Order: sequence, then structure tokens, then C-alpha cells
Amino acid sequence: MSRTNFQELLDAGVHFGHLARKWNPKMAPYIFDQKNGIHIIDLHKTVVKIDEAAEEMKILAKSGRKILFVATKKQAKDIVSEKATSVGMPSVTERWAGGMLTNFPTIRKAVKKMSTIDKMKEDGTFEKLAKRERLQIDRQRAKLEKNLGSIRDMSRLPAALFVVDIQKEANAVKEANRLNIPVFAMVDTCCDPTPVDFVIPANDDAAKSVECVLTALCAAIQEGLDERKLEKDKEAEAAPAEEAPKAEKTLRSRRAKASASEQKAPASAENAPADDSAATAAPAAEPAEEVESK
Repeated sequence: MSRTNFQELLDAGVHFGHLARKWNPKMAPYIFDQKNGIHIIDLHKTVVKIDEAAEEMKILAKSGRKILFVATKKQAKDIVSEKATSVGMPSVTERWAGGMLTNFPTIRKAVKKMSTIDKMKEDGTFEKLAKRERLQIDRQRAKLEKNLGSIRDMSRLPAALFVVDIQKEANAVKEANRLNIPVFAMVDTCCDPTPVDFVIPANDDAAKSVECVLTALCAAIQEGLDERKLEKDKEAEAAPAEEAPKAEKTLRSRRAKASASEQKAPASAENAPADDSAATAAPAAEPAEEVESK
């Protein structure tokens, strides 16, 4: 069953493309018609592409990997930030820092710096600094929070990227392609879909359009997370049941060893008196030999 339908996408204005004179010929397979100088996107193909992307995102979420959402344009960033946070995924909505993927260790150092400032405030070291230093550190902390705050929990490279407007986020797409990270993207009629792995032909300028597509994708991600949680719960329940037979087996083996050692103990006790009698008999024979020699 499809996660979206034709009417929902139509109501959200997903079908509106760019001006016909600004179109990219590579988007021709996804264009239905042209009206008043504006291209109309084929929503039947959009529905299919949303389902494909949603299924792939669900698999990634189920495996416990992260999807980085990228949207810095005004009309999309608030929606993307809200939807990404709702499913526990990182997002970049302020500015794409160059090298955020290709130079990830340096970005992690900047995030650690932010954590260090937080620790300074907690343990009281921050208050011992001069007023000017405190102001500088506060400004630095605010800047880091603005640009990197949403990815502070991302300890490794994401498994995939979701991009709104690949023309504006061209650097993010290039870095992902260089590192072979799959790219999901809302692609308008003026864009080149070649660098995108999962193309979703849609209007990337309208807030309602972005929200409609993201709602379907985030629902799929949430399904994957729920399935992962369910599997973990089942494993946790199955673990004690598997351990019980093992514990019983080890207990039986210990009992068997204990009974075997008990059986050996009486036998060794019976042999001990015989050895003692032989030892006492030997000294008694010595005086007889001495008498005969005399």
C-alpha cells in the first residue's frame, strides 16, 4: 500500500515545477505537461519514488543507522528540523560547513569543544575566568550550537543523506558522492538528478510540499525504529530462557563430578590401613634377622 496518494500530493502543491525555460532536460521522464510556462510534475511517478525511498529509509532505521537531513532554505529548514528531531535523526538547517562529511574528524573536534565548554560551566571553572574571556567563550559556544548543535550526537558518518533542493545543497551532495553515501532528495524540474541515488520529483520550494513528502518518509523511519525496538525486546526475553538450560546442564555436571569424587574417597580410605600394616610388619622382621646373625 502506498504511503501517500495522488490527491494528498496535489493538495500540497507537489506537482508544481519551475519555469519551462529554466528546466533541466534530464528531468524530462518526470514531467507530465507544461501549463502557463510552468512544468507540471507527474505525481504518479512521485508516489512510486516516495514509496521506494521510504522503504529504503525504513531498512536503514531498522539496522540502527543514521540519516542526515539537510535543508538550509528558509521555507524548509524549520519543517526539516522538526521532523528529523521527531524520529531522532540529525539535521543541518543553518549552514553546510565545508568538509562536514569529508573532514568529519575535525567537525567532531568542534563538537567536543562545545561539550568541554559545557563541562566548564558545570564544574565552576567558567566562573573563575575573566569577564572578557567568558564573553568570548559564550559567543563561540553559541556559534557552534547554531551550526553543529543538531549533529552533536552523530558520532560517525551517516548512512544516508536526505536533501531538500540539491542546487542549494550542492556541496553536501558532492561530499556524499565522494564518500559513496546514498543520497535521497526532493528534485525539482530545474535540477540535475544524476548525482542523486533516490530521486523524488517534487516541488522543493513550497513548505506544504516539503512537509507532505517528509511526513511519509518520517513515518517509514519510525516504523523501522519500532521494529528494531521490538526485536531487541524479543532478544532480551529469549536470553534468560536460553541461559536456563545451560545453567541446569552445568549444575548436573558439577553434581556428577561431586558424586564421582565421593566414590573415590572410600576406596582410598580402604587402601590406607593395608599400607600401614605392611609398614609395621617390616620393622618387626628386623630383630629376627639380627638374632640369626648373632
